[in-house]
Amino acid sequence: MLTTGTRPTVTYWCEATAYTTTGAAFPLGSRPAPTPRLALRWLRSRAQDIADQLDSPAARPVRAWIHDEYEHERVLHHLVHGEPYTVTAYEDTTRYLLTAQPTR
Repeated sequence: MLTTGTRPTVTYWCEATAYTTTGAAFPLGSRPAPTPRLALRWLRSRAQDIADQLDSPAARPVRAWIHDEYEHERVLHHLVHGEPYTVTAYEDTTRYLLTAQPTR
């Protein structure tokens, strides 16, 4: 017997947060994305915004990540396979986390 069913809809929750050494968290933005590629686009956009605010030495790794096509393929691989992905940047006493994760 054939059955038809609906595939569960997967969306991706994206967020950016800054953490201080005291443990305080400052949300820098969040949003749902309907596809892994749009989640990646949001992460790259927020990473660019963060890099623009950082001193040059701290911004370099963020800018490198923004242009790293191989790493972007890893992001998509993680998300397509139901795994979260996080990229972290540091500057002095602040840690920036950009995360995308599948939701159902």
